[in-house]
Amino acid sequence: MFSKLFQKVNLPPRHLDAERRGVTSADLDPRVVLHYGIPSTASILAVDPIQGLLAVGTLDGRIKVIGGENIECLLIYPKPVPFKNLEFLRNQGFLASVSNENEVQVWDLERRCLASNLQWESNITAFSVIYGTQYMYVGDEYGSLFVLKYNPHEGKLLHQPYHIPANAVAEKLLGFRMLIAYENGLLIVWDASQDSVVCVRGYKDLHVNNKTVVNSPNDMRHELSNDTSDNTSAEKDISSLCWASANGSILAVGYVDGDIILWKLSTDISAKDQLCKSSDNVVKLQLSSGSRRLPVIMLYWSEGRSSNDCGGHLFIYGGDAIGSDEVLTILSLDWSSGFENLKCVGRLDLTLNGSFADMILLPKSGVPGRRESTSLFLLTSPGQLHVYDDACLSTLMSEHERKSHAPAVQYPVVMPTVEPCMTVGKLSFVQGHGKARAFCETAMVSKLRPGQTPAMGSRKWPLTGGLPCKLSSAADNGLERMFIAGYEDGSVRIWDATNPTLSHVFVLESEVKGIEVAGVGASVSALDFCSINLSLAVGNECGLICLYRLLGSSDDTNLHIVTETEHEVHNLHQKKEPQCTALFSLLNSPIRHLQFLISGARLVVGFECGQVAAIDTSSLSVLFRTNCIAGTSSPLISLAVKTYSDCPYLVSSPKDSGFESSNDTGNGIISCLTKDAHIVVIDSATGSMISSQLTHPEESTAISLYIFESSAPISSVSGEKHTLISPRNSEAKGEPAKSLEIEPNTPVRARYSEQSLRGLHVLLCCEDALYLNSLKSVILGDNDSIQKIGLKKPCRWTTTLKKDEKESGLILLYQSGDIEIRSLPELEMVGEYSLMSIVRWNLKANMDKEVSASDSGQLILVNSSEIAFISLLASANDFRIPDSLPCLHNKALAEDADAAAGFSPNQKKKQDTTVRILGGIIKGFSGGKMEHNVDLPEAQKTDLSHLDGIFSRVLFSDPSTFASGSQEVVELSIDDIELDGPLVVESSSSKSKAGKRDKETEREKLFEGANTDAKPKMRTPAEIMAKYRFAGDASAAAAHARDKLVERQEKLERISERSEELRNGAENFASMAQELAKRMENRKWWNI
Repeated sequence: MFSKLFQKVNLPPRHLDAERRGVTSADLDPRVVLHYGIPSTASILAVDPIQGLLAVGTLDGRIKVIGGENIECLLIYPKPVPFKNLEFLRNQGFLASVSNENEVQVWDLERRCLASNLQWESNITAFSVIYGTQYMYVGDEYGSLFVLKYNPHEGKLLHQPYHIPANAVAEKLLGFRMLIAYENGLLIVWDASQDSVVCVRGYKDLHVNNKTVVNSPNDMRHELSNDTSDNTSAEKDISSLCWASANGSILAVGYVDGDIILWKLSTDISAKDQLCKSSDNVVKLQLSSGSRRLPVIMLYWSEGRSSNDCGGHLFIYGGDAIGSDEVLTILSLDWSSGFENLKCVGRLDLTLNGSFADMILLPKSGVPGRRESTSLFLLTSPGQLHVYDDACLSTLMSEHERKSHAPAVQYPVVMPTVEPCMTVGKLSFVQGHGKARAFCETAMVSKLRPGQTPAMGSRKWPLTGGLPCKLSSAADNGLERMFIAGYEDGSVRIWDATNPTLSHVFVLESEVKGIEVAGVGASVSALDFCSINLSLAVGNECGLICLYRLLGSSDDTNLHIVTETEHEVHNLHQKKEPQCTALFSLLNSPIRHLQFLISGARLVVGFECGQVAAIDTSSLSVLFRTNCIAGTSSPLISLAVKTYSDCPYLVSSPKDSGFESSNDTGNGIISCLTKDAHIVVIDSATGSMISSQLTHPEESTAISLYIFESSAPISSVSGEKHTLISPRNSEAKGEPAKSLEIEPNTPVRARYSEQSLRGLHVLLCCEDALYLNSLKSVILGDNDSIQKIGLKKPCRWTTTLKKDEKESGLILLYQSGDIEIRSLPELEMVGEYSLMSIVRWNLKANMDKEVSASDSGQLILVNSSEIAFISLLASANDFRIPDSLPCLHNKALAEDADAAAGFSPNQKKKQDTTVRILGGIIKGFSGGKMEHNVDLPEAQKTDLSHLDGIFSRVLFSDPSTFASGSQEVVELSIDDIELDGPLVVESSSSKSKAGKRDKETEREKLFEGANTDAKPKMRTPAEIMAKYRFAGDASAAAAHARDKLVERQEKLERISERSEELRNGAENFASMAQELAKRMENRKWWNI
């Protein structure tokens, strides 16, 4: 949908003719105004269950936000970098993300823009948003925990003073307690209000008695093992984790070796529990009995429907044997008879459609903690989103089949581009006359129910987020614009494109019930729409032309089938919806061009074989069909029509031309272009050939041909005689056309005189060059171009754009994906952009065949499952953005949800301050990616007002202060240096606290536990000598002093040796850097 504005190339100003009408650089502002479909680079999911929104992050810096009723939004980050974390500030209208460049961003969904960003200096390995607040946890590669706060009033991300400098990553907040998980497997519960450790759990401390091996539903084993050798081995890295209970008492942890351990953590943890290592509190799960298993990449938990909180479903990706099929495993766990008796009562392996990318759970009610069914969103590559509801998964699990292809609800594609494959599209305007108003009423009634597409049928899309825009009655003029698309299966679909939220209107099937016609069902290759009489023409690859009347009538139900020799009429019972009125099968050649003339009364058809036909749509008869291209086997690729009504300068006067009512008859010329740059001009009224020539004999691959009007002077054409081709002789004899000498006073010359052709130019676009000619010179066979522009890159597709209802610009799409805009008629480049910078696409093979455009400078491009509407002109706002954009944040719903959850200001003060669970799982360790779990019901009962006080104070000094010049100088003696152990430098605050504790300890030792205020005990000299003097004679004291000196000397020698090693290492590094610099001096940037 509406996107941010994009950078464009600022070209140097040119001093041009002041009277020029061509487009200028100031007229351009490329931007994405509409986007539908999930990007193929989708990699990460986030959900707001209350607002009913789903966010999809990509590897190229885009975020797709999806709601209900065809509401979609595309957010584009300035840099094409992946997102490694994505999370909603739930029910607040903001979305937080972390890029691979460690930049924290907050997106404003209401304004559809980047609200604030903060560059982090270290590598972010963990990120989480506290539910119901603007606070966020940030964990880095050094194990430190930081807190950020987004201020929506200022639109800024603020770094809070709170900081825990430990080798840990914050995972959960229990009331004001955080579950901190070390990468090496250590779990710590930290009390943020008391700044103390409450509980410690570690893999090395495990004593697992109940070892559950889950292999298959038919082979379920619950083995009891007292062997703890495996548990006390080396530490194992954590790869994923999630809560497995609503009250935070059960934690599921996945490890890199494929093990899954369920830890039981009491919600009323006290300091006495720190050393609690009961075997009844730990259960190990294994998906495979093999010794080599995949890491557990992702874990999710869904609560069971029972109210005792003793079971549910555990979603697991990974953990199976290496080499097994890629599946998503769902385990049904139950511990109603005690946690130590946990059992797996069911297992389901979902076969994936593509490579796994991400998954997330959405509670059906949208309110966390309510025991209702949930929906599973499963994202696979490339850009496939499937939804499984709880009823579907329960049914499959009850069938006791290990692997299954579940009937998932696919993402409701608003505009299908792949299944079926879109082959052609057209954005058409509907004029506001009587028929149009009647058609609008019919279209509004025929619109499909929101959230449902023909592919979904009666199945319901679970997302309902967003509010469609309600325009005022003055601004809402009904159906003003339609997007019509043809498909590979022969069908045609029509959408209401008046507003940015497109809605499906009609589906026109290719088959006619009860009648068999050759070519029906072939791929659609061309179409055109006439807004005056609401007629639609559709041509396919088999040469079949279908005429539809969109405003049907119950009076006329006849279907005409016209072939080369026959004209049949069939009486059909058709509804008052779009009706197929005629089928024309004239040639077995693909149709490449269709265009209505004379307000829809005539239809010009261009076949790939080179023939052109004209059809009278009133009498449903063929006016003429001519082989306009003689002497060439190259296919027709472009056709340009210019009628007298289009250009008043085509004839000098009705008297000179002999056509009294030229504006009503559609007289004019038709220019045909073949792939080898052969141009043929014929009369649009009679089909008589006027001119045929190979404009540029050099090997050029032509792309398109345009005829436009310009008041700029053109070069005069010299010569008295010119070579033309007589069409009638060649057609009558069926022989190749011959060159005939036509004198200037012939009827053909008289009709297209110099005066009648003034101001008309012909623009030929080839892959490597642009050729500008006058129409007169083309008709008279003059190959001298007014202007020739060489293109530096191969061109794939072109179109013209209008400014003030006149052709004023040329759009070129290159093979490299660059878009170039040139002014007409000067052909000066005024803008250069790229698909990568605008919509993050690369131009793929055959992608140019699916590109369409409107006269107002709107490009419609299709890339796999994506379709984008790009507006190039700054003044163009056909979609009335932003007034017509749907709202992504429902404020009324947010207020109701806050009131129901107890987040209102009046209710906050009444909440108790007991230990509750608050916050969400942080995604990401330095070794992998952690996943969200469903939020917990106690989160809605927590008093959040204390968070401001907790996070606004300084817990520990920031690590960066250690490098500042104002720090206290720490003096060390040689005896204090421990060379064989790690060197730990404490902050000044912690050091002062530690020093104070040491002094108190020494004082207690000095007074041997006595009260310092008591009178000192009198001791005899013998007692003092016995306590402080060495036993024995003076030689013992000398020996002790000698040993200390030797130890000191050894320390000094080791310090000297290490200093020498450091010096040598520094010299080697400097030498290597110099050598590398010399090698890189002569290397080019593309070799680096």
